[in-house]
Amino acid sequence: MNATQAGAFLRALATANPAPETELHYRDPFTLLVAVVLSAQATDASVNKATATLFEAAPSPEAMAALGEAGIGPHIRRIGLWQGKARNVAALARMLIERHGGQVPNDRAALEALPGVGRKTANVVLNVAFGQDTMAVDTHIFRLGNRTGLAPGRTPRDVEDALVRKCPPELLRDAHHWLILHGRYVCKARMPECWRCPAIAFCNYRDKVLVPPG
Repeated sequence: MNATQAGAFLRALATANPAPETELHYRDPFTLLVAVVLSAQATDASVNKATATLFEAAPSPEAMAALGEAGIGPHIRRIGLWQGKARNVAALARMLIERHGGQVPNDRAALEALPGVGRKTANVVLNVAFGQDTMAVDTHIFRLGNRTGLAPGRTPRDVEDALVRKCPPELLRDAHHWLILHGRYVCKARMPECWRCPAIAFCNYRDKVLVPPG
């Protein structure tokens, strides 16, 4: 898919959903950071249920550090890999206090130095909390980029770089939201619901499912 076709694909998604937002619940950059860390290999819905009580108990880095791993754990047991995530959240809260005065940095290198924070998480925080034009590639976007021909790549970074190159600059800030939501609800892993895809005219997927099952 060339840049012109990719732009048309993304504009079709934009027309269908003019104001996309993350489905994670958060209050500020810190709670967004924690929610994204917890969302790795977990659904946003399960994270939102966990953070409803976690953020009441610990809405700030200071409160989260005081809660500690043992205190965080009971709030997030419903989430996959919760033991490791509890350790990471406690450690990143302490590091925010020690290195950043309790503030979430708006710098990629500083974010990726925090426990449990990789490139995708940093991209989400930079985009949502600080308005930067980043492209966070999760499993949905990786699948969609390869399936549709929008941005084929062997690794998430390959897909990210291709999307950034092809995305019209004015759409880049919101593009990862459009793509995540499209991959989550329309271009699904097992059976893409092509019959209701607003960008079907620009998609290169050969095995389109044009009729709903049944």
